[in-house]
Parts: sequence; structure tokens; C-alpha cells
Amino acid sequence: MTQHSSVFKTVGLVGTGAMGRGIAQIAAQAGSTVLLFDTQPEAITKAIAAISEQWDKLAAKGRLTPEQAAAQKARLVASHTQQGLAECDFIIEAIVERLDVKRGLFADLEKIVRTDCVLATNTSSLSVTAIAAGMQHPERFAGYHFFNPVPLMKVVEVISGLKTSQGVCDQLTAFAKQMGHTPVTAQDTPGFIVNHAGRGYGTEALRIVQESITDFVTIDRILRDQVGFKLGPFELMDLTALDVSHPVMESVYRQYFDEPRYRPSVITAQRLAGGVVGKKVGAGFYDYKDGTAVITPEAPAPVVSQMPPVWVSTRAARRSELLQLLKDLGAKIETGQSPSMEALTIVAPLGFDVTTVAVVERLDPARTVGIDMLIDDKETKRRVLATNPMTRPDMRDAAHALFASDGKAVSVIRDSAGFVTQRVVATIINIATDMCQQSVCSPQDLELAVTLGLGYPRGPLAMGNHYGPTNVLEVLFNMQTVYGDPRYRPSPWLRRRAALGLSLLQGE
Repeated sequence: MTQHSSVFKTVGLVGTGAMGRGIAQIAAQAGSTVLLFDTQPEAITKAIAAISEQWDKLAAKGRLTPEQAAAQKARLVASHTQQGLAECDFIIEAIVERLDVKRGLFADLEKIVRTDCVLATNTSSLSVTAIAAGMQHPERFAGYHFFNPVPLMKVVEVISGLKTSQGVCDQLTAFAKQMGHTPVTAQDTPGFIVNHAGRGYGTEALRIVQESITDFVTIDRILRDQVGFKLGPFELMDLTALDVSHPVMESVYRQYFDEPRYRPSVITAQRLAGGVVGKKVGAGFYDYKDGTAVITPEAPAPVVSQMPPVWVSTRAARRSELLQLLKDLGAKIETGQSPSMEALTIVAPLGFDVTTVAVVERLDPARTVGIDMLIDDKETKRRVLATNPMTRPDMRDAAHALFASDGKAVSVIRDSAGFVTQRVVATIINIATDMCQQSVCSPQDLELAVTLGLGYPRGPLAMGNHYGPTNVLEVLFNMQTVYGDPRYRPSPWLRRRAALGLSLLQGE
């Protein structure tokens, strides 16, 4: 995709690591001349060679003509001094994530460049306003946050600092499109869009483990099979590595002055301290052999010779669907006002734990087992059951055997307000709706950024609409009741739209 009428004819790139190389590659492909500068001269040579090799591979596959590859290579130019960037129309840095170093760089660049040169940072976690604070012309400075690997991750966050001019954001938006990327605009808030919206997935999964409800591998299986995430939260943390993801968790939490919704976990802090950071070192939440996770296979469902009759709580979520499912599975269903003394008692709460429901409904906890019915059973590849501290082993095994009898996978976990899926999904949706409430970005840009930047099966707001805003709200209210934790307080955006029967994508 060669375009010669580029928004920025000459682009300066400071820092030639993985991110810098990716940005240089797509800028040259868009028709800009790219001047690469790095404090290590050999790094520039390596970067140009690596990018050229990418183009050679594309040419070999027929995705570029040899002429296009040669033209693109000619647009990559080494600049061995900062002074060499003097005539650039646009300069972006992709250097170390340190405020003092970035500030120093832009102070130096301002002495060199023309007054109309646009300056940008590829920071993922620092405040754009704070970096610009020492600049003579902060109005020409913005955040331009790409994701690794840049040529494949087709989204870029355009972040306006307090003093950034709208014209600069417009130019960066147009240039992103020219490079074949989807621009999303964000306010200068901790984590911007993607790293902010991504807080719920890992932190809530870590809390579930911290409460000894179940293990890493079971949570990953549940969230892949029930919701459709490509990777479970622990697989994802192993892939990104805790030396990258834990500091982001801490940074967003601290920058929001210890907002409970973003609270990090002692589990990742300890693992980071111990060097057990993920796949790249062969040990994380999983152990790796030749780059592949070593996973113990799931135990088969127990064999139960005599199945007890089943009674379903009158307050169960999706009760008619649950009764139909039990009928299809061949269960003997009791229809009385209360269960007989032999009956396996099934509850299906939204946000409450099995213990609370058993006590409130005056059921025998020894025979009570919960099932997560947030999601339509036809939509999920796995059923999740929860016991309470008094559930008898024979009743647990009977429930497990019954719900696995048609061959669908079943996970049995300990008692948890909101099981696994309800907790994680509601936390993701709540954080996203609160980002809309804070005007971090538009609902549409939030959905785009998350689906492109995090690869979720659907955007968080669409997820909320799909599972039902009133259901999500009920999960949060009830979890807050059980845990007494302000982390679960529902966002006003979610409360109002659920109350009015509106889509979560509905703006003001």
C-alpha cells in the first residue's frame, strides 16, 4: 500500500526496539520517509535490516512487488544524530517508559525541530500531559499508542493531553488511517482505553484464585468455553509476562489513587519477585516444555449408580431453560414447593453464592449445589457447578455426573459469589461502562479498541447488552452485598441504562 501524498512527508522515529521498528515499517509503507534514530548506532542498522527482511518475505510471498519492496527500503534512512531529525514533519518516540527520560528527549527535540513539527509519545502508561509539562509548545504534542506487533495489531490510540490542539489529533488520526490502522481517540487518563478496559479480566480471575475457589487452569477453561475468550486470563498473563503486566496493574491502580476496581493482586507481585513471569522463562502460571504449556488433563466425571431426584429453586435464573435441560438429561424432577429429603437441590443465583441462597431460601445446604445460568446453555461449551462448605460429596458427584451425562464439559468449583464467569464478565462490563461515564472515550471507540487491541469475543458494552444489563447489574449488586467491597459498586452508566431499558452503547 504505497501512498506518496502522506500526511507527514518525513517522519522521525526515536528508539528502534520492537515497537519502533513496527511503527517505522507501517509509516514507510504509507509513503513517508522515515528517519530512524537511536542512542545505540548499531541498533539502527539492525532495525533497518530487520524491517527490510520483513518486506523481502512479503515480496517472496507475492504480497509486495520487488519494486514496492525496493521503494519502501529506500524510505528508511539512518539518522546518527538527533540534529538529523531537524526537518521532520512528525517525530514519535518509542523509548524506555520513564517520565524523566521522555521529558529530556522532547526538551532536546524542541531545540532542533521546526515550529510546525508534530511530536508524539508511544507511552502505554505515562501521562501525556506530564510528559508535555516541560515543553515550550505542548499544543503540538500528543500520545500515539500502538500495540505490539505493530503491523498486525491494527489499532492506535490518539491521546490528547490537557494542552494538545485538536488539529494535531486530526492529523494523527488521518495518518493512522493512511498507515492502514484504526484510530481511536482517548482522554489522557491512566491506561488510556485498552489498558484501562483490560483491568477486569486478569484482576478478577486472580481474586478467584486468591479465595481458593478453583485453580488457574479451571478458570482459563471456564472463560474460554463459556464466554469465548481466545486465551484464558492466566494463559494471557503468561504470554505477556508478569514483568510487563504487573507494573501496568500497579500503575493504573496508583494513578487512580487506589480505586478498588483496579486493585492488583499479591499473587502476581509475589510471582514477579520470584521470577516466575511466564512463557518466556519457561515457568509462569503454567510450566512450559519446548514452548508448550504442560497441562494435566481433566478428570472424567464421576460414575453414580443411583441418581437422586432433582428439585430446582423457584428463584433460579433461566429456570424454565434449566428445567428443560434437566428433563433432556433424563433427571427425575420434583415439582413440590420444597424438596423432599432425598432430593439434590439445584440453585442458579446471579451474583450471590450458594451459601447465601441456601440460607435465605431455607434449603438443606448439605444437598444444595449451584449452577451458573448467566449464559444460555446452548451457547456454552461448559457447565459450571459450585458447592458450598456443607455440600455432601455424594450430592456433588450426582450433580457433576448428571450435568456431564450428555458429554458437555463440567467444572466443579467451591462456593463463590458470581461463580467465575459472572464475576469476570460483570467486572469487565462495569469498568467499561464507567469509562464511558468518565468520558475517557466514546462507547464506539471503546468497543473498537477492545476488540482490536485485546481480541475479546465482543466489546464489553456489546457483552453487557448480550447478557442483559439488568442481569449484569444484579450480579454486581449481589456481589457487593456478599463481599462488602466497593470494587463491585455498579457504574452510574450501567445503572441508568439498565433502569431505562437502553443499550449500554447509548450515549447521553
